[in-house]
Amino acid sequence: MGTPLLSLWAVLVPTLVLVGPWAPCVVSRQPNFIVILADDVGWGDLGANWAETKETPHLDQLAAEGTRFVDFHSAASTCSPSRASLLTGRLGLRNGVTHNFAISSLGGLPRNETTLAEVLREAGYSTGAIGKWHLGHHGHHHPTSRGFDYYYGIPYSHDMGCTDTPGYNLPPCPPCPGHSAAASRVGRKDCYTEVALPLMENITIVQQPVELGSLARRYAEQAERFIQRASAKGRPFFLYLALAHMHVPLVPPPRPGPGRGIYGASLGEMDALVARVKEAADSLGRGSTLLWFTGDNGPWAQKCELAGRLGPFVGAWQRQRGGSSAKQTTWEGGHRVPALAYWPGRVPAGRTSQALLSILDIFPTLVALAGAALPPNRRFDGLDVSPVLFGWSDVGHKVLLHPNSGAAGKVGEVEALRLHQYKAFYTTGGALACDGSTGPAQQHHPPLIFNLARDIQEQQPLDVASREYQAVLPAISRAYAQALQDIAADNVSVADYSQDPAAIPCCNVQHVGCRCHGATRDPHVESTTPRLCL
Repeated sequence: MGTPLLSLWAVLVPTLVLVGPWAPCVVSRQPNFIVILADDVGWGDLGANWAETKETPHLDQLAAEGTRFVDFHSAASTCSPSRASLLTGRLGLRNGVTHNFAISSLGGLPRNETTLAEVLREAGYSTGAIGKWHLGHHGHHHPTSRGFDYYYGIPYSHDMGCTDTPGYNLPPCPPCPGHSAAASRVGRKDCYTEVALPLMENITIVQQPVELGSLARRYAEQAERFIQRASAKGRPFFLYLALAHMHVPLVPPPRPGPGRGIYGASLGEMDALVARVKEAADSLGRGSTLLWFTGDNGPWAQKCELAGRLGPFVGAWQRQRGGSSAKQTTWEGGHRVPALAYWPGRVPAGRTSQALLSILDIFPTLVALAGAALPPNRRFDGLDVSPVLFGWSDVGHKVLLHPNSGAAGKVGEVEALRLHQYKAFYTTGGALACDGSTGPAQQHHPPLIFNLARDIQEQQPLDVASREYQAVLPAISRAYAQALQDIAADNVSVADYSQDPAAIPCCNVQHVGCRCHGATRDPHVESTTPRLCL
């Protein structure tokens, strides 16, 4: 079958010779893996990153007991592409997922792409996915057909269906229609008023509409049960926990603390959920569990006070021209996300890493730690960053690509990249902002170049006539050209984005909004009438 091909631009990273004191840590047994992916979380939403944030004491403790990565990036600035890249180690131009799937999508992550779960299951792991999927739910695109032994969650974002208690959104969405088709409803083009949001266990819809107020508790319980079951079997496990937090609608605990606000209360709930999973890992993981926490993209700024904190990554150049510089953009606020790694006795405690890393690195790193092999006949954008994880090195990517994610340019195309401390833009644009503005798309030839080492706010690009610009431009141009050539020479996939209303998950087509009889029952109680999503 041949050996896996390394991306040409990835090998720009200096080779790490792991001998003597740099030799890999010998793991006596295959480690367990827990990857927790928060949704729309800001870099500044962790108190360990941003002193103004007070709602994350458990995550801050996790940072103190593990390693914090402050230059860590999502592979795209929107949901489906970022998640596809996490599970494949490949950018959307390679794996085919360049924008989000719909509730009526027939396709999903292409079947010829190999997921992290498939590799680890082949290596002897119990695999479970809990939470948001958003990589296709119809037919063989469901998580249980993509390497996961168990799935419990919502097949896409939890704003992509109505509920009886809609929570907080801006503008607000109405609840699901009642049991009568003549029920009054308030229409809004970005609200899903016709189909209720489904909660699934494997391929069975166990609740429609979802009761969002108890979702965090149920996700925590299911995570604990999965860890317990896998540990009881004596098998290593991989748990992919994709949280609903901090995506809207927010449904905070009933009695939020004083002065915290809706977002702060929801952030505190997410913090407590992570703490429960960490406790389960500590008690049942037998001292051999790597927990990796990060986010899929930056905050959704158009949601105003219901959006997260960017920290210092405000994209000032774009803000001066209108629009948001967060989610859906290639500004730092769109893709620089919080990231923590925790593994007692393996990952150094209390360490802050400045290495340039990506969500793309999770795939090759976990595969290497499991003693498995990368899938052949394809190239990877992620790196095995075990040396950084274990504190032996602080060298990550030399070059990192940032695909367009909806704000400007063709989605999925790469028109921004990082080289060392320099960030180059061939296209800029702002997403919809809280004030209703959008930044117009602009082409830049030659590119805008920022030196992030002294301009983390991306406020003032280098003067094209300056010595610094003229010195770095040739290296950026070469890296960009090599990256695009490498992708063009790869085995790339194409996702099916066709839609059919028949693909919408519906537990009872005879009922308004697909509402199930007894949908408010405890979803842990097995139904006598299975409701399938096929």
